[in-house]
This record gives sequence, C-alpha cells and structure tokens, in this order.
Amino acid sequence: MKLLRHGDQGNERPGIMDQDGHIRDLSSLINDIDGTTLSDEKLAWLRGQDVASLPIVPNGTRLGPCVGNVGDFICVGLNYEDHAREANLPIPEEPVMFMKATSAISGPYDDVIRPRGSEKMDWEVELAIVVGKRAAYVPEERAEEHIAGYCIANDLSERAFQFERGGQWDKGKSCNTFAPIGPWLVTRDEAGDMSDRAIWLAVNGHRYQDGTTAYMIFRPAFIVHYVSQFMTLVPGDIVITGTPPGVGFGLTPPVYLQPGDVMTLGIEGLGEQRTTVIDAPA
Repeated sequence: MKLLRHGDQGNERPGIMDQDGHIRDLSSLINDIDGTTLSDEKLAWLRGQDVASLPIVPNGTRLGPCVGNVGDFICVGLNYEDHAREANLPIPEEPVMFMKATSAISGPYDDVIRPRGSEKMDWEVELAIVVGKRAAYVPEERAEEHIAGYCIANDLSERAFQFERGGQWDKGKSCNTFAPIGPWLVTRDEAGDMSDRAIWLAVNGHRYQDGTTAYMIFRPAFIVHYVSQFMTLVPGDIVITGTPPGVGFGLTPPVYLQPGDVMTLGIEGLGEQRTTVIDAPA
C-alpha cells in the first residue's frame, strides 16, 4: 500500500493511493497515518478494505508529511562509503547516530526555508525507515518485522551550523522544513527488497546525487537492530539511513542552496519530491 496524508498544514487527513493512481480519503476508517495505524495487524486490516468505495481526493490537494505525530527522528550518518570519503571522514565501523528535531518535518512539495544566517545550506536524499512495532534489543534476524514501510527523506543540512558553530550536528539538521518526508509511505510488503534501489537528487535540473542503496554500509534491518540496542523505537518513529555522494559541501568548489533553487529527488519505487528554497521571513 501507498499511504499518505493530504490537506492543509496541521490539518492533514489520512489517504491511500488506489490501483488507478487516485488518492482516496481514509478518514472514515482511521484517524491518521501514525503510530496507531502502522502495526502489521492494522495494516492487514486496512489492506482488506474496499478503498475503491472511498471518496477521491481532488487533484491539486496538498500532500503533507506521510507520517504524522512522529516521536523520534533518528539519523544514521556516513552510511555510504563513497559519501564518507567525499566528506573526508573515516569509514564508520558502527553506525553514526544523531537526532533531527521533529519540528523540521514538512511535506514532499512544501517550500524549504533557508534559515536566518545560513551560509552553507545543503541537500541529502535518504531512504527513511518507518517503524511499525516497538523495538528494544531486537536481534538482527527479527528486525525487519519492526519496519512498517519506507519513504523518501531529504536530510537538509546547514553545514556552517553543523560544523562551525561549536559542535553537535543536530543544530545544523533541525531547522524548520529541513526534513521533507514522502510523498507516501510504501508498506513493507509492497516495497519489497530495498537493497539495490536507485536514489538520486537534482538541483535546478542538474543531477548531483546519482547512487544506489546497494552501496549502503549498514542495511535497514541491521540499522533497526543496532538503534534498538541504545534506545527503544516505537511505532511512528522514523530512521533515515544516510546519503550517497554528491552533496554540496563535497563538491569542488562546494555548491550550496540559494533562494529559488528547486530540488527534485527520488528513490526507485518510493516516488519523488519537488521542493523550492525560499528565504526565512524577516
């Protein structure tokens, strides 16, 4: 299933993509696409419903973040060997973990705001894991059972805030709109094996990132297992899994996002995002 959320910001409603590509409103069946609806049991029930009888959402309706009420937004850094090299950082022996504020979450087509004082705003297309089942000390061989599905994330970063403002990556990762997710959550059964999917990002039509998830150092099931050794994951949490090479600060000379720039990005089987950079309000 492709699950999504539609409507004005802060008032999104649950939806599903039907077999003909129409968005159907799920409000008569569930309250939201969030931790309360992402268990295997709830998804199996939803899969059995007659969605063709549900109202069609009008074309042009805004799509919001594909998961609501996200608890934790956990990030794995340097998970593509070639990206670690372009960043001049060591190849990690264990996943590098940091957090992103959930206030950064935005929709897949919403404008992205360049924060006040920004000098080095950058892009990072990533595969996102959406947790569907509580995970604490999960063995790797059982970890996939805890994944509800996958979506696209753009782990936007302000590199000066991240590297030049006294440490802690979080401050360069958590600005408003720095976590567009969606357009939809593809459930685990439909997504299938994510170990070799094209992943790409372009700015103003120029493709800077053009990779494949085959070059991940740590795979989704291992990541869920690993993170669960340090913290408990709960349904609706999001874990993003690193970015391939081609980010702005790794180029020679570096390239950073400016107001008016348009990012398009996608992952094979998970759809595409399109966002425009705007300046923060005065």
